[in-house]
Formats: sequence, C-alpha cells, structure tokens
Amino acid sequence: MKIPLVDLRAQYESIKDEIDAAIHRVLETSQFILGKEVEAFEEEFARYCGVRHAVGVSSGTSALYLALLALGIGPGDEVITVSQTFVATIEAILWVGARPRLVDIEEKTYNLDPSLLESAVTKKTKAIIPVHLYGHPADMDPILEIARKRNLTVIEDACQAHGALYKGKRVGGFGRVACFSFYPGKNLGAYGEGGAVMTNDAGLAVQIRKLRNHGGLSKYSHEILGMNARLEGIQGAILRTKLPYLDRWNELRRRHAEEYNSFFKGRGLGLPYEAPYAKSAYHLYVLRAPRRDELNATLNEQGVGSLVHYPTPNHLLPCFKGLGYKIGDLPVTEKVCKEVLSLPLYPELKLDQIRFIAEKTQDFYGQKARSALRGKTLSRR
Repeated sequence: MKIPLVDLRAQYESIKDEIDAAIHRVLETSQFILGKEVEAFEEEFARYCGVRHAVGVSSGTSALYLALLALGIGPGDEVITVSQTFVATIEAILWVGARPRLVDIEEKTYNLDPSLLESAVTKKTKAIIPVHLYGHPADMDPILEIARKRNLTVIEDACQAHGALYKGKRVGGFGRVACFSFYPGKNLGAYGEGGAVMTNDAGLAVQIRKLRNHGGLSKYSHEILGMNARLEGIQGAILRTKLPYLDRWNELRRRHAEEYNSFFKGRGLGLPYEAPYAKSAYHLYVLRAPRRDELNATLNEQGVGSLVHYPTPNHLLPCFKGLGYKIGDLPVTEKVCKEVLSLPLYPELKLDQIRFIAEKTQDFYGQKARSALRGKTLSRR
C-alpha cells in the first residue's frame, strides 16, 4: 500500500466538475492576472476569517514580505519570531533589512512561548510574528498584551492554519495583519502558488495592493516602488471553489487525527497536543517519535509518505549563520526538531490507511505493541 503525505489528486477528483468549471470561467474571460475571480475570493476569504480586507498575492512568502514592507519595517529594526517554522518566516524579515530575534517555543504546542517574549524585546523591536504552526494557534492573548504594552505590531503567520480557532475565533484577525499561504498542500490550497494578506486597516490594505502590483492600483500608475506579487485569476477561481469545503475538510482532518491518537495512545509516542484555547486545523499530524530518523526511513520504504517538518531548526541552518545563533541557544526548539515526524493527513484519508500506517509504525517498535494494536477498533462518526 502506498500512502502519500498529501493526496492532491483525491481532493481534485472529489470536486472535479466544480474545479473544471471554475478554470473554464477564467479561460472564457481571459482575466489571468488578478481580475474578478481574485476580487471575489478576496471578499469571501476576508468574510470567512472575520476581517475587512484580504489582498491576494503570489505566495505566503510574498504575503510576509509585503506585510513587513507595508508596515515600514526595515534596516535597524528587530522582529521577534520563532526558529521552529518554515524558512520563509525568517527570510522575509531579512529581505526587508530587519533582524530576526528568535525565541524558544512551548514544548506542547510548538508555538512561540509567551513567557519568553517580554525579555526578548529591545529598543529596536518593532514587531512580533507568532506562527500558528502545524495548524495549531499560538496563544494570542498574552502576545497581544505584551505587544500593546510595548507598542509593537503583531503579524500572524497563519500560513498553516486556515480555519483554526483561537478561543472560538478564526485566526487571521488578531494581529495588525495576518499572512496565509495557498501552497497546494495547505488546508486551502491553490493549484500553484498563492497567498493573502489580511487586515482590518483599509489604508494598509491599499498599500499592499500597490506593492503587489508594481506600486499602483491600476496599469501604469506607479505611485510607489513595488513588485510583481499578484495572485493569478485561475488560482482565485480555484480557491473560491474550495473555500466552502474548508470547514468540512478540517473536520475530517480532526477526525483522522483522533483515529491516529486512538491507535497510538499508550504506545510511547508523543501525540499532538491541543491547548484548551485552541481548535487546531491539523494541517499536519505530527508525532514525537523515538529513533525518529530510522522510523521515517522505514515508513518511506513501506510506502508511507512520512516527512520531517522541519529537520534542522532555522537558527542552525547555513543560510542564517550570520545571525550568530549556536547549538543550545533554543533548547526546546532543538529537542523538538530531533523528534517530530509528520504522518499522512488529508481529508480523503481512509481508516484502513491510518491502520496500515499505525501497524507499520508499531512493527518498527516491536511485536508486543503490534499485538495490542490489532485489537483496536474504531467506528466512523
């Protein structure tokens, strides 16, 4: 049995007629860059997230970069964030000329530890980027309180958390801005690259619209120095088609996570944690596993598309050597990076596939665990 980490074809087949019709609409209008489909998606996604404005851009990385630019963050400024994130979070800070100031994470949620935040603030600090990693919201209230007290801007990196809830409210509306990625494997994914910047600030939204389009709101009206970071029309149409399914797909992800948990409970593995304030979108199902690299290799050999997110903490990557961090500076991050393993998770995943993955995992750890697993049964709700 071969089980990919994400099965994009299965999702396409489930809504094929609607997707094909959406693409055909764009082909008929030939509005391939921005256009009515992108405008409609921006309105619908803003409404979904509970914010006033969404600006479609070319990727999640572009969203982070443009948000920082629009906020006027640049050389001489510091931005506090975490090392346990996709590389783009830190890349964007460096590309605007600012300096990332990295803090450690909570061991249970893998998100920024608010108890370490205030001591990291300096006179140069201008912003905080909490990352809602793996679909689990960061603890926003204490972060927002420190930001308010110290006059700092909060930028949510929500690139992995489409539809996740913090205290009953969808992420994306807590900070001054929020950034989403629509990379194909995300909970809400395009068929190519895509992203969005969310904000309740009308002036900031206009600034980002200019920045994404060579500095102007219309053709040849270059008011400021901008770039090409526009969302394509076809991607807007695809995202519009998928958006009504997002909550249902997220519930299926949660169900599959519960099924994994039932199989793995009491087997010596670290299961995903969900804080009382959170409803995770389960972008990924992430275990903490002894002998992680051996298990990952074994599962891959058995046809299971497990993957490590992320094998090396950002502060120890060669590209960030100039930041001056060393082994031991972020001990919780470094510990977690040695243990985390993502197992296949997508809405169309089947119970027999989850059982197969669980059996192969328990085979790796020994026959005693496997025997206990065989007696485990689950019922679909």
